[in-house]
Amino acid sequence: MPDPRRPRAGHRFNREPAAAAEPLGTPSRRAAIRLLDAVLRRGEPLEQALVAATRHVYGPDRGLAHAIAAEVLRRLPDLDVLIDSVTERPLPEDAKARMALRIALVQALVLGTPHHAAIATVLPLVDGGPRKLVHGVFGAIVRSGVLLPEIPALPPKVEARWDAAWGPEMVEGAAQAIAAPPPLDLSLADPAETEHWARELGGTSLMPGHVRLTDAAAVTELPGFAEGRWWVQDIAASIPARLLADGIADGAHAIDLCAAPGGKTLQLAAAGYRVAAVDVSNARIKRLRENLFRTRLKAEVIAADVLKWAADAPADALLIDAPCSATGIFRRHPDVLHRVHPAIVEEMAGLQARLLARAADWVKPGGRLVFATCSLEPAEGEAQLERFLADRPDYAIDAPDAALLPPGVPVQSGGYVRTLPGMLAAEGGCDGFFIARLWRKS
Repeated sequence: MPDPRRPRAGHRFNREPAAAAEPLGTPSRRAAIRLLDAVLRRGEPLEQALVAATRHVYGPDRGLAHAIAAEVLRRLPDLDVLIDSVTERPLPEDAKARMALRIALVQALVLGTPHHAAIATVLPLVDGGPRKLVHGVFGAIVRSGVLLPEIPALPPKVEARWDAAWGPEMVEGAAQAIAAPPPLDLSLADPAETEHWARELGGTSLMPGHVRLTDAAAVTELPGFAEGRWWVQDIAASIPARLLADGIADGAHAIDLCAAPGGKTLQLAAAGYRVAAVDVSNARIKRLRENLFRTRLKAEVIAADVLKWAADAPADALLIDAPCSATGIFRRHPDVLHRVHPAIVEEMAGLQARLLARAADWVKPGGRLVFATCSLEPAEGEAQLERFLADRPDYAIDAPDAALLPPGVPVQSGGYVRTLPGMLAAEGGCDGFFIARLWRKS
């Protein structure tokens, strides 16, 4: 009988030592570093970069990569202060060692990952680099017992810009707002069912047609989702369409420009408008159609570039939720704090001006136009409105009644609505929006 300890005839030994397997969980951290590189070096939106960055990870690992990257972006200035406090010379801003340390520290100090797992899963990310340095810096920080501040610091350039525009109270509100992901807001197809859905979902309501959840399960598993009784929409994002649902006439026609993924289209259709929803993105239009199908609401969906498309006839109402810097949604998309700079704001403001100039004639005399941006930059709000009214004397501000707004969101002295960080703070806050309702003179 052959000796089982001896190789069989023809057996070849592998004379090279087998490569050590990476610690479980390393692929999700590798995906997180790709996400951060896409945002911080290439200026890509986090959600846009997600597909390519997570192409080799699946299921919960994909969600973990997104969560790690998003939390790093929430805490980036404070993480870098910690890292720089224990290094002789600051690491380069885009060094892999700095990126790996950011990922390890945010896991250990924010996400509750055991320290050994937090460091073990990032060391392979710096293969061929200063692994000892990364291990040493991480160990020094966690052994010191230091914690990240409860209220994160904003990136210095963003803080300076917002302080100049809005003052220190807004900056403080913004820092508090980014400390944690925001609650989940739902808009209801039937505002008369507000009390029912608040009770059914275990949420609270800030006004009719709205429910807020602070600890929600997966959205698709919540009661009422499959039946289309509600859709996800921040309470501030629901204001523009609310201002057009006031006093709607039977058979009124509305045009929703830049409409996808469709929250405002659904609101207008639920209010009774015949809606034409226009958007240039086929991927976003797909989501709009899915949302219409799920909620059993109807709208004419048009795939077109608004700067080339033209309405067949003027409408009773026109909603322009214009493309913008999206700095107002920094609570749920913290990447905007790191990739949006004044040149992008200027570019977006120019696009908004062109959209307004082209679409202003698509409103009947006596009809209403709502212009909105999810931006905290005055150039994309107050300054845009001032310029438009100077160019179009046939339009005037149509200040809304305060009853149409959530308690705590005021009508500004200029007759428009501006939501800022710090508003509704006790209830969980809201996104930053600029909303102006105008009427076209007869």
